Parts: sequence; C-alpha cells; structure tokens
Amino acid sequence: MKLYISDQHFFHDNIISLDNRNFENSRAMNNYMLDQWNSKVQGGDQVIVLGDMFFSKDAQEVNYILKRLKGKICLIEGNHDGGWLKKEGVNLERFEWIKPYAELSDGKRQVILSHYPTFCYNHQHLINEDGSPRTFMLYGHVHNTADEILVNSFIKITRERKIKSGEKEISIPCNMINCFCKFSDYVPLSLDEWIQVDFKRRSQM
Repeated sequence: MKLYISDQHFFHDNIISLDNRNFENSRAMNNYMLDQWNSKVQGGDQVIVLGDMFFSKDAQEVNYILKRLKGKICLIEGNHDGGWLKKEGVNLERFEWIKPYAELSDGKRQVILSHYPTFCYNHQHLINEDGSPRTFMLYGHVHNTADEILVNSFIKITRERKIKSGEKEISIPCNMINCFCKFSDYVPLSLDEWIQVDFKRRSQM
C-alpha cells in the first residue's frame, strides 16, 4: 500500500510553537510521531514523505529515527532536507528513492508529488469517463499557514472555472491535497484516506 505524509520536522524544537503542536519538546514530539507512524505502517507498505522529514544535521539522530520507522520509505526533497541528506553517515540506504518531484500511479489514479504546491499541475483537467478525478496533486511545505489559505483560494477559483471538453463544459477538478502531518494526527495515510481528510477539512472552512 502507498501511504503519504509531509513536514514532520523530527528534532525541530521551534516548529512546536510555529505549528502550535501540542508537545512539551521535540523529544516528546519525535516519540509520538514514531508511535503514530508505526501504528499504521506495515512492513510492505511504501511511505512517501513529501519533504521536511528531519530538522537535524546529526547523522546519529537521523539514523535513530530511520531505524525505528516501519515500511519502505521514499522522500520528496523539501527545503529543510538538504542539510541532513548531505551529512556523512546518514543511512540513505533506508530510502527506496529520493527525488525532488515525482509522478506515479496509485491504483488507477495518477499522483503528482511535490514538496511545494504545484498550481496547474500535469493532467489537472483530466477526469475518468464516469466523471471521477483521474489525477491528484499531493504537497506539503505550507503547513497550516497563510500560504495554505492562498492555496485554498486558488483551488476554489479553479474549481469554479468552466472549460470546454468536446461539446460539453466541465469544471476543472483541481485536486490538490495538503498532506501536512498535523492534519492526520501524524499518521501516514492512503490516497483515499487523504481525500476524506481533505474533504472534511475544506467543508469546515
């Protein structure tokens, strides 16, 4: 099974106040995120982290977490990943792949993966014959900040726009989902689960 999550920021003390995370310190946060990850992930699952996994330049710290996380880990590089990725001694063999951007299939659907929200992403207009979405854009980076409000505004405007498809007019699906770890209580989720979380979150805005 493919699972997704973003912006854990393991070892980042300041992120607790910036994100209003309910932890006393980064050690408590790390332990909770480890438990939440392992409560969901099975050995054969592939977990794709959409950037900013660690905020540390200590190889021993990074390896301590990597050793304890279940599943097969893949990484879309975020703006805070450069430091630890280049640190000598980090066990990069723990990752199936590390990329700045990826497009892949998840069942019968296409998934666009980027740390940064990608407006007008590849295949944004495509739908299946039954009208269901064909492509989803999964992102991180913006957490739950003012930038995420801007992304939400873009999504709303885009979905209200009509385009020609043959002889019919259709709405642009614009299926962008923020996989910010706090939205899922730090649990990696499947695409279907993220769709449900995203729908519920947007319906309450």
